[in-house]
Amino acid sequence: MTDDLRYSPLDAAHRSLGAKMVPFGGWDMPLSYTEGTLAEHRACRHGAVAFDVSHLGTVRVEGPDALGLLQAALTNDLGKIEPGRAQYTHLLDPDSAGVLDDIIVWWREPEVFDVMPNASNTDRVTSALGAGTDVTATRAVIAVQGPDARARLATVSPEAAAIGRFRVGTFEWEGTECVVAGTGYTGEDGVECAVPAAVAPAFWDAVIAAGVTPAGLGARDTLRLEAGLPLHGHELGPDITTLQADLGWVVSWTKGPFRGSEALLAEKEAGVARILRGLSVKGRRPPRADQPVLIDGEVVGIVTSGNFSAELGHGIALAFVPPSIELGTTVQIDARGTLLDATVMKPPFVAKK
Repeated sequence: MTDDLRYSPLDAAHRSLGAKMVPFGGWDMPLSYTEGTLAEHRACRHGAVAFDVSHLGTVRVEGPDALGLLQAALTNDLGKIEPGRAQYTHLLDPDSAGVLDDIIVWWREPEVFDVMPNASNTDRVTSALGAGTDVTATRAVIAVQGPDARARLATVSPEAAAIGRFRVGTFEWEGTECVVAGTGYTGEDGVECAVPAAVAPAFWDAVIAAGVTPAGLGARDTLRLEAGLPLHGHELGPDITTLQADLGWVVSWTKGPFRGSEALLAEKEAGVARILRGLSVKGRRPPRADQPVLIDGEVVGIVTSGNFSAELGHGIALAFVPPSIELGTTVQIDARGTLLDATVMKPPFVAKK
């Protein structure tokens, strides 16, 4: 182990299962287990898997000013929900409206919020909020996903399995309070459980013993791509706005000003110069990030994420292209000198459950 990486409370459990460990966002995390990414991907689509997503941050914001602070910082409107609910939202650069991070907020109690940043963005989010306590190191977060996820999890914790989609609640494990939310990043049904570090390995072992397949970051990425879900650093980033990513639904224009709202409104009124679209590729060869998108030999866009779809049996990609390019248009992707024919479409590639 090297000093510059952080380790999940489940690190020993992953190694005992033969996981291939890789650095990701400053953490040492499992890429895949012995059966490989493809098998893990299919297990999620047709059964149940467990991901360790402890590398995601948890910034706890609490107190009488917490709601107002988050409303002024984030794009979505927490007034649309209530305690016991979760919401997807963005934190923008105040000048450019670029997405500094995309976040899930778990509204646990009237004055208690768990803000969940991406792996390497926790410090950035805490700094931008000017408040909050980083409690990432106190817990593991285990995502149980797939059509059989709730049934398998119910044998371990009926309370955790029963939490509704985008609901937030608590359950007990070995006499310790845990938090659960009906959220995930696969396009499948499921929940995410924040379990205190001391009891997290036992909870993980119980979930795996219930017939849930361990899955790593490789399958998590291919699953989210099929579902058309953005990855920060690819489809979102400081140089990419919410509107360019075609995620305008996470912006409330009526709740009042928020960080970056003036710049984002200016872009909305002017019209975006590029828009995120899906590319359905003819053939099994997977496109990759940063490959050019062409029409009649002219570069018109760039691939942000690409891979082989295990469900569809052909390549898929997300890419930025001019908004004037209509859905259904045939384009080509320059895959290192090989031109791949593709059709422009609106994600998801595989319908979200």
